Amino acid sequence: MDENEWLTDRFEEHRSRLRAVAYRMLGSASEADDAVQEAWLRLHRADASSVENLPAWLTTVVARVSLNMLRSRTSHREEPLDGHPDPVIRDEDGGHPEQEALLADSVGLALLVVLDTLTPAERLAFVLHDMFAVPFDEIAPMIERSPDAARQLASRARRRVKGGNPVPEVDLARQRRVVDAYLAAARGGDFDALVTLLHPDVVLHADPQVGPTRGPVEIRGVRSVAKGALLASERARFTQPALVNGSVGLVMAPRGRLFLVLGFTIVGDRITGLDVIADPGRLRALDLAVLDG
Repeated sequence: MDENEWLTDRFEEHRSRLRAVAYRMLGSASEADDAVQEAWLRLHRADASSVENLPAWLTTVVARVSLNMLRSRTSHREEPLDGHPDPVIRDEDGGHPEQEALLADSVGLALLVVLDTLTPAERLAFVLHDMFAVPFDEIAPMIERSPDAARQLASRARRRVKGGNPVPEVDLARQRRVVDAYLAAARGGDFDALVTLLHPDVVLHADPQVGPTRGPVEIRGVRSVAKGALLASERARFTQPALVNGSVGLVMAPRGRLFLVLGFTIVGDRITGLDVIADPGRLRALDLAVLDG
């Protein structure tokens, strides 16, 4: 076996872990693949014989590449001029909808959404330490901070991910049952199940970015709201429960980027109100966290 074949085999041994690191950093399968490919190119350009710990070296390269991609994304992020585009991932856009959805489910779409609210340095410190057990001594140089500062960044990120818990656990469990049932019915196109979950006088309010008109949307009545939910069944596969301002809601995030949040008002076991939040300013102001279990 020549040196090139040996290097290729060693890299392939670590590819899945490197992709996992990059995906949690970037929330995008295609961007994660780009980061891993860049690590492969840098390994070929480097003197591999001088690398004492190849797994650590590769993890550092992927993390730094992902960090640069995050920083570039943040500095160039712009608000859409005419509302949001259709969030459904299409094959002609270069994405693979089912693969993206399955990958997001395996990691946790809500986690990706919350990670996307962190600063790049917070995200790197939390992902590498809490998810991949990388010591802070190794993380610190990547973000040009001291190990103590890196530890503080991870701790701050951890608090954001877990969130507060102002609502009693019993109420959260009840809300979770109702929201899970709503999501399952929407995904399955089950109109009767939706009608059962919705209060007869349910009211849905939505930001202008959601509807075809430039004004806010208001829909009243169980059948009208249920029909609207069915229209969004295609998008529901990119939707998962999360804590929204301390209560159970739904986050929609195709390609791991937050697009829409659905807040619920629940009385007993019925949904009396829905708030569809798509305005960028309102989305940024939300306190989002990951639900346990």
